[in-house]
Amino acid sequence: MLKRLLLATAILAAFSAPAFAHLDPTEHGSFLAGVSHPFFGLDHILAMVAVGLWAAQIGGKALWTVPAAFVGTMALGFGASLTGLALPFVEPAILASVIGLGLLVSMAVKVPASVSAAVVAVFALFHGFAHGGELGSAGALQFGSGFAVATAALHAAGIELGHGISRFAPALTRVAGAATALVGLSLAFG
Repeated sequence: MLKRLLLATAILAAFSAPAFAHLDPTEHGSFLAGVSHPFFGLDHILAMVAVGLWAAQIGGKALWTVPAAFVGTMALGFGASLTGLALPFVEPAILASVIGLGLLVSMAVKVPASVSAAVVAVFALFHGFAHGGELGSAGALQFGSGFAVATAALHAAGIELGHGISRFAPALTRVAGAATALVGLSLAFG
């Protein structure tokens, strides 16, 4: 239990440290620019960790289907952005994902894995689309692969954190969800 909590904390700390500016793909490479990208926005970090927390609360198949649905649909959103398609309300939808996922965790909503996967997929489409709009000079395949790996790591950290917390203070996961929703609200109105 403590090992999982420490692992989740280490993953978050390792990726959080360089969050001063986006990495320059010409200096650091497109893959590393992609890996670092999700860690530069509090909204992205909170949403990705909340996906893992929610998957841990639901358990069973949700442990892999929920994060996989997010990463897969995020890749589709990224691809849609690169084709030049227009998607309205990208930033508001990202903020809604932080608030919505936080609320789902705070209320410990248990639905079938397929339903939870569909919910996170809707949010993931907007996250991926936003990443595509921020590609800059990075190579699309390397950048996309990098942020997919980082997103999966944040989901894994959320799952590990959820499992670690649930062993000694299950209500604390719900508190973390409520805090996520409140931070999301502050970002929306701040």
